Parts: sequence; structure tokens; C-alpha cells
Amino acid sequence: MTMVEAEAGKEAIRRALRSLRRRHLVEEGAHRPAIEALARPFAAQAVEWKEKAEKHELELQQCYKAQSRLSEQLVTEIEEGKASKALLKEKETLITTMQTELEQTREENTQLKQSLEEKTSALDLIIQEHQAVKAELEQALTKQKVAEDENRNLIDRWMLEKMKDAERLNEANAMYEEMVLKLKSAGVGGIQHNALQEADGIIRRSEAGYMDIMETPIPSTCRITIRAHDGGCGSIIFQHNTDKLISGGQDQTVKIWSAHTGALTSTLQGCLGSVNDLAVTNDNKFVIAACSSNKLFVWEVNGGRPRHTLTGHTKNVSSVDASWVKSCVLASSSNDHTIKIWDLQSGFCKSTIMSGSNANSLAFIDGDTLCSGHRDGHLRLWDIRSAKCTSQTFAHLDVSSVSVSRNRNFILTSGKDNVHNLFDPRTMEVCGKFKAMGNRVVSSWGRPCISPDENSIAAGANDGSVYIWSRLKKDGVPTILQGHSSSVVSSAWCGLGPLATADKHHIYIWT
Repeated sequence: MTMVEAEAGKEAIRRALRSLRRRHLVEEGAHRPAIEALARPFAAQAVEWKEKAEKHELELQQCYKAQSRLSEQLVTEIEEGKASKALLKEKETLITTMQTELEQTREENTQLKQSLEEKTSALDLIIQEHQAVKAELEQALTKQKVAEDENRNLIDRWMLEKMKDAERLNEANAMYEEMVLKLKSAGVGGIQHNALQEADGIIRRSEAGYMDIMETPIPSTCRITIRAHDGGCGSIIFQHNTDKLISGGQDQTVKIWSAHTGALTSTLQGCLGSVNDLAVTNDNKFVIAACSSNKLFVWEVNGGRPRHTLTGHTKNVSSVDASWVKSCVLASSSNDHTIKIWDLQSGFCKSTIMSGSNANSLAFIDGDTLCSGHRDGHLRLWDIRSAKCTSQTFAHLDVSSVSVSRNRNFILTSGKDNVHNLFDPRTMEVCGKFKAMGNRVVSSWGRPCISPDENSIAAGANDGSVYIWSRLKKDGVPTILQGHSSSVVSSAWCGLGPLATADKHHIYIWT
């Protein structure tokens, strides 16, 4: 209700009251003759006039009652008008608030519209970039397909060369058997031994990278005993062409010893976690430790200064090896089902090889070829350039260790079946199998080794013995070295002659 309507109502009420007053005056004037007549002494009309007077009084009372009701109704209407006026003010305030909110909403809508237009433009740009990247990807896939075709052709050529090498090896074996038969019939022992060496290496010595190494004697005596690490020794390795022995253990240190005197020459600090495996670069400048903390640590040999901490594995790093050819290339395996190739110069991972089975151990065969032993029992060869498996064969129930001989002519594998196998890396065929009744491999940590002349295999056993087999003897009877008080977890053969073996508490140097 508006102000105008309220004023109009009040004016109507005032007019009604004036009308009532005029009616009252009119009625009084109309009844006056009757009252005067009643006052006259007319006996005949007295009753009639009295009745009329009572009737008019009753009507007057009814008029007064009607006036009272109208007054009450007027008061009620006025109160309702006031309430309506207050409600009107509230509604007007609400309308003003809503108009303000509407303006704010319009402004927000305008901003959102501008933002939408900007994002739409950005989306169009992203779509254009995506189309460009898609085109580049198609080109890259085309190039990859061409490269794969070239790779297959190279593999076919490589396999052809391997077949030729195998044919030459077969010819050498046939020559060897023929010479052995002739010498047996002649009964000349010294000439037989020379013929054996000549026939066995006639093909291998013609290959690139062959090193002419003197015959390695079979050790028989423990010359030096070293207590190396608190908590146990995890791995040992010799520097190339020196008598420096490197050990790593559960005390989170890497130590360098003299195998000639047993003296500690250097301690490398900063390792986090127990040392599982060790490697040294081919130039003897860097030592690398694979640790249980999912990391690899690199030190400079001269001075012992930390060089890199290699991160990228997500689980325990089980094995590490450095390339025989490229001093800045490393490979590591982990329980996260990956093999990673590292660049020592930058300290970054160059490539990652995914494997369906964890690799317990790995070793380089040449600059671009890597072998690894897996928990599913397979020995695999990898091309680190393409990150692809080039060959595989079943070796053991669970391969615990792999190592490559000094001249890369053999791969030595060990497994939880307590057997040590020699593989020819060119054909991936077993060319030697070694086992003994008491020789039990130490879980996943046993690390056997091959002598520098490639004629002997040394492996530690769970009972603390060290078994040494000759590759050339056909009887398979090993030489057994006694002295360790606990399981032999690792062994390493120095290029200068001594054999080192390690158990949980000590390192033994054998000559």
C-alpha cells in the first residue's frame, strides 16, 4: 500500500464520520416535532408517540454501535496500513540490495566471459601446438621405423658374423680334438699342454681387445687376513692392473687396501646405506658403490673426494658395473625392475631399461653390450644404445651373480641351484658347468669370479669354504680352500695373481 492510498483511506473515513454526524442532526430535527407533540397533553397520541420514541432511540443506539464498529475497523485498517508501509520499506531495501547484487553479478559475468575468451584462445593455441607435435611425432615414428629396419639389418649382419665366428671356433675345436688324439697316441704330456692352450685360444686371440695374460696359479695359502667392516663386508673388487683391493660394507664406508701388505690406504666416506656392489672405471679414477638407500655414490680414487650421488632408482640398488671401453659409462640394476645407464661426466641417467624380472647382477661385455642375470632364471644381453634385449637364455632357477672374464670370452653365472655356468657370449651356449656337493651358493649375494687367465673359477660357499675349479680339467674336482668362519659372500681375482675372498667379518688374501 502506497502513501497516496493511505491518505485516500483516511479521507474516506473522515467523510464517513461527517455523514454520520449530519445524519444524527437530521434525525434529531426529524424527531423534535414528535417530542414536542409528546409533551403536549394529548392523551390519545401519548402511547403512539412513546413507541415511536423508543423505536427511534433503538435506531439511534444501533447507529452509535455501527459508528463504534466503523471506528474500530478504521483503527485496524490504520494499523494494517502502518504494517504494510513497514513491509513496503523492507521490500524496497531488499530490491535495492538485489539490484546491487545484480550489478556485481553482471560484472562477474563480464569478467568470466573475458576469462572464457582468453582460455578459448589459449585452447586454440594448444590445439595448434598439439597438431604440430602430432605431426612431429608421426615424422619421428617414421624415422624410428626406418631405424628399426636398419637395426634389424645390422642384427642380421651381426648374427652372420657370429655364425662365421662360431664356424671358426668349430674348426678350432676340431683341430684341438685332432691334436689331442695325436698327442695321446704319442704320449707327450708337455706338448699336449701347449697344444691345449694353442687350440683353445686360436680364435679368441685374434679378436680385438684380447690381453695376453700369464697363467694364473691356483692359490693354496691364506697370506693376509683383514678385518674390514663393522657389521659385515658386502662386496670386494680389485682395481685394474694393480694390487689395490676395494671393499664396501654395512658400515656405510668404502675402503681401499693394499693386497700386498694388507694395509688400509684410503677410506671413502659419505655413503648412505649398506654397500651391495662395487665398480671401478677402466682408468681407475673413480669408484662406484651401489647401496641399499636406492642410490649410487661415486668417489675420486685420488683424494677420496665425492664426485656424484646418482639418484633415480626407487628401490634397493643390487648391482653396478663400469664399461670396459668407455670410462664415463655406468650401468646399475635395482629391485624396481629397471637397469639404468649413467653418464659419469654429468652425473645423470642416460637411459632406463625396463625388465619384467629384477636383475640381481649385471656386467659389461663391451662398450655397448651388457649382460644381466635375473630372478626368473634368465641370462640376458642388452644393447644399451637401443635399450633392447638382443639375446636371452635360461641359466638357473634364479641367477644370483654374473661376471665377465678379463678378455670377455666367457660369462660366469651362479644360481640358487648351486651351479656355476660358463657361457660363450657369442653363441649364448654353455661351455662349462661347475658344481660340488658342499658348494652351496650364498643366497642372492654370492659373487664368484674368473681368474685373469680365464682358466679357473673361484666361488665361495655357505659353509665358509672357497671352491676353485679348473676350466681345462674334465674331472670337475675342485680345489677347496678352508679358513673362513662364516659364509663367503664375495670373491675377486687380482690381475697380478692374488685371490681375495670376503665373509661377514674378514677379507682373506690367498696366494
